[in-house]
Amino acid sequence: MHRWSQLFIPTLREAPTDAEVASHKLLLRAGYIRQLGAGLYSQLFLGNRAINKIVAIVREEMDAIGQEMHLPALNPREAWEASGRWSGMGDNMFRLKDRKGAELCLAMTHEEIMTKIACDELRSYKQLPQIWYQIQTKFRDEPRPKSGLLRVRQFLMKDAYSFDIDEAGLDASYAKHEAVYRRIFTRCGLEFVGVEADSGSMGGSASQEFMVYTDAGEDLIASSASGYAANVEKATSKLAPVADLAPTGDGLPELVHTPEQKTIDEVSAFLNVERVHQMKTMAYIVEHPDADEKQIKNVGKTRAVVAFLRGDHQLNETKLSAIAGGELRPMQPDEIAATFNAPAGFLGPIGLTAAPHPKKPGTLVVLDAALEGRSNLVAGANKEQYHLRNVTPMRDFKPTLVADVRSVNEGELDPIGGQPLRIGKAVEIGHIFKLGYKYSKALGASVLNRDGKETTPIMGSYGIGIERILTAAIEQSAAKFAAANAGDPKATETYALPPSIAPFQVVVTITNVREAELLAAGEKIAADLTAAGIDVLLDDRDERAGVKFKDAELIGVPFRIAIGKKLAEGKVELLNRLTNQTIDVSTDEVVQHLTAALAD
Repeated sequence: MHRWSQLFIPTLREAPTDAEVASHKLLLRAGYIRQLGAGLYSQLFLGNRAINKIVAIVREEMDAIGQEMHLPALNPREAWEASGRWSGMGDNMFRLKDRKGAELCLAMTHEEIMTKIACDELRSYKQLPQIWYQIQTKFRDEPRPKSGLLRVRQFLMKDAYSFDIDEAGLDASYAKHEAVYRRIFTRCGLEFVGVEADSGSMGGSASQEFMVYTDAGEDLIASSASGYAANVEKATSKLAPVADLAPTGDGLPELVHTPEQKTIDEVSAFLNVERVHQMKTMAYIVEHPDADEKQIKNVGKTRAVVAFLRGDHQLNETKLSAIAGGELRPMQPDEIAATFNAPAGFLGPIGLTAAPHPKKPGTLVVLDAALEGRSNLVAGANKEQYHLRNVTPMRDFKPTLVADVRSVNEGELDPIGGQPLRIGKAVEIGHIFKLGYKYSKALGASVLNRDGKETTPIMGSYGIGIERILTAAIEQSAAKFAAANAGDPKATETYALPPSIAPFQVVVTITNVREAELLAAGEKIAADLTAAGIDVLLDDRDERAGVKFKDAELIGVPFRIAIGKKLAEGKVELLNRLTNQTIDVSTDEVVQHLTAALAD
């Protein structure tokens, strides 16, 4: 049992003006955190208790499949250079030099360091599989810290790494982590969804994000009633059939004068055609900063990349970047002229020379899959003030490849059950990756296989944002309170944490500590609850009852027992803030009722 009168819980009546999202406001007002600098927060007593409870759940579940370690946050340059990420991470990485001039960084993650341990220690397939994890502070030089603990420069992360002898072993390790993650997030009281995701700078063949829907999120998720879910960076959909335009003239590409008509909408109005009957041209340069000699010889350090999409669709740069194998930037006017021999606004596919294969020299030309099989489209003519009618892909031009590079739209049908897609904001709380051989090969890890031959272990990487679990739980709860009390401006200032991660499970509020009978009853009930294994905060402050009730609500504790006037009848008031229901309970049955409520 803890006594409120002896604790440091600096609640605020108003949130700072720069706090925007619910979790940021409430964590500050409840005295969980205080800001030290941009993206830097101190966890105070309540915040630290909640974080420690989350850590305990994560550790218990991870111990069932892996072994905990603790690695240095300060890493030498050499380890990160071997993987190519010393330069690849760019300005996101904190870098420094020691007094001897050696370059180091503050680790954002620990693939390289875990792999180095594997290089030094693993010798045989008999030592595999291995799953190693740690719960440790990470650092990221976030360019735009905001939203409290959601976008910070120092954060607590559970990161795990698997080493297996083959892909079947990796599949098994990946499946173990997926199951463990689902147990962790369920025990933390979150409503979450696992979505197909892009692997980004981590690399690898597959990855899955675990997301919580909330308007505070910066990721967009597409999901449906069929159970389909994917980050919009990876999401696909089924499209309704489109009737093509009838051909004009002889049906071959026909030059049409379109003076000053550059945009899709301008051409649509000028030619009286729909956007679905047009072809959009997107021109980029891909840069390969870490290209090896073979890659440079084949395609160069930079390369022109052109994508053609339906006129009403938007390019998904993440999808295109994954195909191109590097970071994209828009073409400059001189690069456009060199690639198309035409000015921007009238660009199209005919006359553009496409590389015959993605790994062969030349312009990488990608036709979006939605244009496959289409005919008689309107496209730029690569001639100023002109467009073409009757453009038919594969007949009039051949791209390097056909691929899905568009962003899905709300209401399109999902690819597995044909149900309409809903697109909403979400916060990422965990991410699992099938890394493959990227790091083990780069750092030279090898073991002897069953035939006595050297082979490279295959890896997986698995992360959980510890503070993000707390913020997501607050956002989720605050949204429910707001929805249940629409029109009440104070509803957005209300939340209740799941009992498993709340700093305390119940607040025992003595409405007037100056009344000896109330004080004695409160002390006894708090002691009985503590003896039953319930985490209790006894509010024994000499404050007005209204102040105490408001503070109990503000710190998000899910249950409150009020010791007040009804004690004369042998009863106290039990408030379940998760259901917003209040019942009167006999003092002899408080432990029984609360134990049952917690079990539910």
